[in-house]
Amino acid sequence: MKILSVSQLSPCVLFLTILFAWPVAESATSPVAVRADLTHADSGRGFTRRELLSRMVARSKVRLASLHSPARPGAVTAPVARGTVGREDISSEYLIHFSIGTPRPQRVALELDTGSDLIWTQCACVHCFDQPFPVLNTSASRTLRDVLCSDPLCTRGGLPLSRCAVKDNFCSYAYYYGDGSFTVGKIVEDTFTFKTPHGKCGTVAAVPNLHFGCGMDNKGTFNSNESGIAGFGRGPMSLPSQLKVHRFSHCLTTMVEFRTSPVFLGTPDDLEAHATGPIQSTPFVPNTGGALSSFYYLSLKGVTIGKTRLPFNESAFALNDDGSGGTIMDSGTSITIFPRAVFRSLREAFVSQVPLPIANDSTDADSMPCFDVAPKKKVPTVPKLVLHLEGADWDLPRENYVLDLDDDGDGTGGGLCVVVHSAGESDWAIIGNFQQQNMYIVYDLDSNKMVFAPARCDKL
Repeated sequence: MKILSVSQLSPCVLFLTILFAWPVAESATSPVAVRADLTHADSGRGFTRRELLSRMVARSKVRLASLHSPARPGAVTAPVARGTVGREDISSEYLIHFSIGTPRPQRVALELDTGSDLIWTQCACVHCFDQPFPVLNTSASRTLRDVLCSDPLCTRGGLPLSRCAVKDNFCSYAYYYGDGSFTVGKIVEDTFTFKTPHGKCGTVAAVPNLHFGCGMDNKGTFNSNESGIAGFGRGPMSLPSQLKVHRFSHCLTTMVEFRTSPVFLGTPDDLEAHATGPIQSTPFVPNTGGALSSFYYLSLKGVTIGKTRLPFNESAFALNDDGSGGTIMDSGTSITIFPRAVFRSLREAFVSQVPLPIANDSTDADSMPCFDVAPKKKVPTVPKLVLHLEGADWDLPRENYVLDLDDDGDGTGGGLCVVVHSAGESDWAIIGNFQQQNMYIVYDLDSNKMVFAPARCDKL
């Protein structure tokens, strides 16, 4: 991944000096409870299961590479990857849909990212990537206001580069991602319109004075089905932080069915009423000194395949004092990733326990374990995969770690893959969104824990 130096940022600094200003309004919000829809970035695009898997692997590798590339001194970066360099058809993961502005709210579709903090969407474009609906029209909103450079979210919001540093009156930013993609613009505030928590037809919740980036110069590997990014991390600029919610939650529907998934900000829907299995919780692990402090870390103690617990204790998954390593719960990674030694042991356990021949393209020790299934042959039972977290054993349903590659989806021929991958040289473990399907996952920020239970996400 290429990281830009400060000297390479001078065109962006020059761009920041010519940004125009709007009238200024006070920032505000008190705690709210809202709902929005999520769609998978590949939804409705006609990909086969093999193609979907290939795309998930590609995006996960890029995401991991961006985390593994430490920022050099003076670099201006955010820790999230933006697609695959040179491959604009490889897009983000889940998009959150809501609207901005009044009196006629305008649609945005932003990548939901639990690993970054800035909210931004394209507007007032100097250079913008293509998107399938109109770019946010700032002049059409009566409530959009500029944010002063002295605003606390500008001075202490964790913005990598802002006009505060050169004594301008208004808050501008340059935000770089791990693959060299970037957004440059200014911080503004406006009213965001969401659904109400129960999503009844025609009912909306309008929240005023939320800060976000008006991205005027946006370049890189952004895909044409998104208009920006919504940071859900721990920093003060993130959407949960600005809404002052004590918790947020999502329930991802089955990926291959491409149904809309709900995300709740504020008090979640009734978890007990929707859970189809045990409700468990596990604490978050703080990362106060690392570069990835916006992420949500968990304490992973071990992994079991079938009846075999892998020969690794919690130190293999632990967060180190220098901020490296650890186990991340990540919306922006498709596939669960384990450190190389753990992955190879996991792979060997599946190969020894699954009575099927290994696929020809899956013989490398670091490749995803995939198996051939003869036509019309019944698919055998795949061993259980259990993640042992602090205070909880996450017994993954088969569909959350196995992908049947047959064309008709009935599991009677073609092949299957265990959807996990090696972290290569990295020491991170990442729990990806494929493993989160049909799981109601609550980020309880007050209690600093994750609550989770299996659920019918399409029924929420």
